Amino acid sequence: MPRKPRFFLPGVAVHIVQRGYSRRPVFFEDSDYQTYLDLLYDASRRHHCAIHAYVLMTNHIHLLVTPCEKEGVSRLMQAVNRQYVPYINYTFGMSGSIWEGRFKASLIDDEEYLLACMRYIELNPIRAKMVRLPEDYCWSSYTGNASGCINELLTPHSIYMRLGLNREERLAAYRALFRHCLDTAVLSEIRKSYQTGTPLGNEYFRDKIEQKLKCKVG
Repeated sequence: MPRKPRFFLPGVAVHIVQRGYSRRPVFFEDSDYQTYLDLLYDASRRHHCAIHAYVLMTNHIHLLVTPCEKEGVSRLMQAVNRQYVPYINYTFGMSGSIWEGRFKASLIDDEEYLLACMRYIELNPIRAKMVRLPEDYCWSSYTGNASGCINELLTPHSIYMRLGLNREERLAAYRALFRHCLDTAVLSEIRKSYQTGTPLGNEYFRDKIEQKLKCKVG
């Protein structure tokens, strides 16, 4: 059965999810998380991808990325995994791929869903009951986006920049978004979107994507 094609466009945000094989861990020690982030930083610069949000969970990762080039996302993930998988195998005496197939991805309508997707990503440790507050989890982008902690991996999206007239206003407005849980319907939409590869947005957004790609996307 042929694999469903994935769709990427320059300047359009993408929610990326990749899980460990059979839900097994892909991170074992703090050094593994840091190695992945270092590789992600290098690859994002090399392949011109802006990282807006991320979380590294024990057995999967979420990224919110905007590529400058159509092949940027694929090249980004290939570059990271080409080094991270051998690193894990060598360090822990393993072999073969650590991931469950290809990464999943969906285009995001930034006007309607970008901030919701950032919250979805950074609230993962809360939903998994790993920590009580998002700032308590050190392997996510939350402290960079909400507290202004230096994080050279992150590039603010234009939607994020609209949250306030200055840095302090933006940080306060972003933190305010986390005072309430994401609506269950939005959670369901985000999950369905990346699981099926369908663009996350309204009908106008999907029509615009199909016009640019010249094909049906969902």
